[in-house]
Amino acid sequence: MRAVAYTKSLPVTDPACFVDVEIDRPVPGPRDLLVKVEAVSVNPVDFKVRKRDDPGGKPKVLGYDAAGIVEAVGAAVTLFKPGDAVFHAGSITRPGTNSEFHLVDERIVGRKPKSLGFAEAAALPLTALTAWELLFDRMNLGHGPAGERSLLVLGGAGGVGSIAIQIAKIMTGMTIIATASRPESVTWVKNLGAHYVVDHSKPLGEQLAAIGCPSVDAIAAFAGSKGQASSILDLIAPQGRIGLIEGDALADLAPGELGKLQQKCASLHFEFMFARPRFETPDMIRQHEILEEIADLVDAGRVRTTLTKILSPINAATMREAHALSESGKAIGKIVLEGWGA
Repeated sequence: MRAVAYTKSLPVTDPACFVDVEIDRPVPGPRDLLVKVEAVSVNPVDFKVRKRDDPGGKPKVLGYDAAGIVEAVGAAVTLFKPGDAVFHAGSITRPGTNSEFHLVDERIVGRKPKSLGFAEAAALPLTALTAWELLFDRMNLGHGPAGERSLLVLGGAGGVGSIAIQIAKIMTGMTIIATASRPESVTWVKNLGAHYVVDHSKPLGEQLAAIGCPSVDAIAAFAGSKGQASSILDLIAPQGRIGLIEGDALADLAPGELGKLQQKCASLHFEFMFARPRFETPDMIRQHEILEEIADLVDAGRVRTTLTKILSPINAATMREAHALSESGKAIGKIVLEGWGA
């Protein structure tokens, strides 16, 4: 089968950054689905892995989002059957989705929203799972202390932020304040439902005070939050909740500065979407349940896809273009690659 791989950790400007390869079609294990991949999307984790994990000349297939059709199922599969249209984000412990066929455990797969095409659906799984798990499984928003009212979304125009704005507004009723620094990204987050927009390239405290919100009850830090560690600690309200998806998000804090959280009794929550499939946690099927809920919200017209650009076909050249756009830090929403060509 066809696949897009990389054999060395090369800069995205190098034409050999990705290569088109032929690899063996995998065979499903007991709980696996073999999915015929129709579309994939690119996330920051893709280029981060490409940069840090050199495969030493052997082809390595990346990709953590896909939408497609179930081709075959393992002997113990109960949730899906051949012919079902699905979407999923896969696992970092297995080959990626950038191939014609992909193996994935049924417990981390959802039915594709009926109202979306494959490209639109492929934009959603990783970011939707990340946003949902952080806001509700980790931070437990919507079930906090009485008076929990405001959520600051750092990096509102990115893939995860774009979903977080939508589902937080639907599920919590909180006032959503999103950060964006360019006119087009400001328009994007407003259209997604943010009540207020502030510029993360400028001091946040003054801007929040100007809209009558000098502190916030919860902060979800996504893309665009680098260099904001001190502001995060200053802006969080007493007994507030901070959610992070980057392990080094607070690395630039001065020694002892983290003590501000203790003084405020504020809590810190980390999210890593791949934790459940990586460790095969007892609640691994929660990702299937989340994707099913997202599909329902999409089909009800309450959540919209965050797809902003489609490249075609899926090959080494378009993958390099997609990675370049993602690495630029200026992408809004999600970049999707669709179709394998003739």
